[in-house]
Amino acid sequence: MNLLTITVVVALTAPAAHPLDVLDLPDERAQTLVYDHLAARAQAKLRARRERYETLKTPDDIRAYQREMKEFFVRQLGGFPERTPLDASVTGKLDGGDYRVEKVIYHSRPHHRVTAALYLPKTKPPYPAVLIACGHSKTGKAAGYNQRLGIILATHGIAAMCYDPIGQGERSQILDADGKPKFGSSTSEHLLAGVGSILVGANTATYRAYDGIRGIDYLVSRPDIVGDKIGCTGCSGGGTLTSYIMSLDERVACAVPSCYLTTFSKLIETIGPQDAEQNIFGQIEFGMDHPDYVIMRAPRPTLICATTGDYFSIEGAWDNFRQSKRVYARLGYAERVDLFEFGGKHGVPQPSREAMARWMSRWLLGVDKPLVEPEIKEWTVEQLRCTKNGEVLHDPTEFSVFDLNDRRAAALGQVREEAQASLTGAEIKKRIARLSRVPSFDEIAQPKVVKREPAKIGDAPVERLSIQNADGFPVPCLFFRPAAETVKDVVLYLPAQGKRRAASAEDGSIRQWVKDGKAVLAIDVRGVGETASSRPNHVVGADWKNFFTAYLLGDSFVGMRAADTYTAARYVQVRFPKARLHLVAEGELGPPALHAAALADNLFATVELRRSLRSWSEVPRDRAPANQLINCVHGALTFYDLPDLVAMLGDKAKLVEPTNSRGEVVEAAVSR
Repeated sequence: MNLLTITVVVALTAPAAHPLDVLDLPDERAQTLVYDHLAARAQAKLRARRERYETLKTPDDIRAYQREMKEFFVRQLGGFPERTPLDASVTGKLDGGDYRVEKVIYHSRPHHRVTAALYLPKTKPPYPAVLIACGHSKTGKAAGYNQRLGIILATHGIAAMCYDPIGQGERSQILDADGKPKFGSSTSEHLLAGVGSILVGANTATYRAYDGIRGIDYLVSRPDIVGDKIGCTGCSGGGTLTSYIMSLDERVACAVPSCYLTTFSKLIETIGPQDAEQNIFGQIEFGMDHPDYVIMRAPRPTLICATTGDYFSIEGAWDNFRQSKRVYARLGYAERVDLFEFGGKHGVPQPSREAMARWMSRWLLGVDKPLVEPEIKEWTVEQLRCTKNGEVLHDPTEFSVFDLNDRRAAALGQVREEAQASLTGAEIKKRIARLSRVPSFDEIAQPKVVKREPAKIGDAPVERLSIQNADGFPVPCLFFRPAAETVKDVVLYLPAQGKRRAASAEDGSIRQWVKDGKAVLAIDVRGVGETASSRPNHVVGADWKNFFTAYLLGDSFVGMRAADTYTAARYVQVRFPKARLHLVAEGELGPPALHAAALADNLFATVELRRSLRSWSEVPRDRAPANQLINCVHGALTFYDLPDLVAMLGDKAKLVEPTNSRGEVVEAAVSR
């Protein structure tokens, strides 16, 4: 390989915010640098998707597009299992005067039960029926707006069933020692469930959408329900699930997603990605935007319900509607898609509920007239309870999503062995690189370096420099040179706390390495140190919005941080072509460093991982994984695990105090 030259730009004009910082940016700007970089990539992909949308001119074009989008959607969810018996039961009944309620439990998967409230008219059956997907209210089906949606439909001749999602109502997936829900927020459970789901090639949405699809199975199995007159609606997180279910299940004849549908372009420039199930792996990279949930089901009737002051952009909702309307018009059914906007913030106020009910009545009953929500007395949580003690997990035979992910991860162990057995070492590395999005080191471009004024720690000079990654992202570095004239060994150091704190530590590793005659290049990979995010989340870590933006792009932080590592390694290789290069990484930076070392033959003489996760396999079962989201690679466990990478390095690898999924030090790393 021919060594490259280094392009150096000397920038001595403005000091950084801290003597050991490198980027000439205020803290608030540096803290959004990762998100801004990802957002720019996403917007470029969304512009390309819009160009493709404009090519949909004929019904044949549209049908081919619909098939492609749906196949992609199901594939990215990890597919759905074969349908098993619902084993449904009605555990109680309530009389609401001009309607009645049945309390239902069905099994969407074996030992995975769904609790639901079925609102039924008192007129003569059979009835059309509407599936109501819950928003993120902790009380689930018992939340007031969900009850009101069910009751207004039932009092106008349409059955309605509202089911508890995982993490809500009677379906808490994480209980404390007293058997009570550990989290007051359903989004916390959804995010934590998403960590393990991603590793096994699924998504929190995989479980949530399938629960709804099986709810439709239950409805159409009843003799008092008209099987070809099924609707679906829901607000907020329920709007998300309505969007998914209506595009995945062709039995949904009529749909009203509320307070969710916008465009990714508007979402990214405003509030950013949200809950785990609202981000499908690679969908922006592939070209699947919010309007495609409506387009996928065209020309079946769909009403987009929105509020003017929603944090899901109303401008995006109207753009979504215009895109959808044009497709419906090209199919000859422009009247089957509409948008209802009402003033107010995020939510489904009474006029929105009445508009939803009228839309359902128009397309399911053939009756199109204004509907008025009756006076409603809401049921209590206890009255709508389907189980004996309010939580399905109190039954020892119940499987939580964490149990299901763990079983899936265990089954994948054999799959990994069989898949790798038929491949050469080079083929295995190539497939791992493709899954993790780690670039080839040989493709790393000529380094472009920006040098700042040197700093000092005590009397020791420190070089401050920024090395630009191939994608244009800057890698801030501090370089420490030993007293020896010739540099024989260079340590490429990825400190978990950032280079500034590592360099300032009086008893830290950097000083010891320099004392031992080694040069040290300490770097801040993206999202660490100078570019660390300021958006904390106590459940899954500060980088969750950045992670999900990359996830939507089909990328991984493992891959991007490995690329940052390669860029720094290329700089060292060019500057000191005869020196041996050693890699040391800590904490959450262990997995990306491990990928970088294992996938680049003989780049590093030694690799040391300190307090780094020993294996992904134990993460899916853990209900409290410590900061593991950032290192999730979608579907990684379908083909490889971290011990496979360690094995590739052989004696070069040294694991110091490996940790489990909670960050607790364990005695040894697990075997392959």
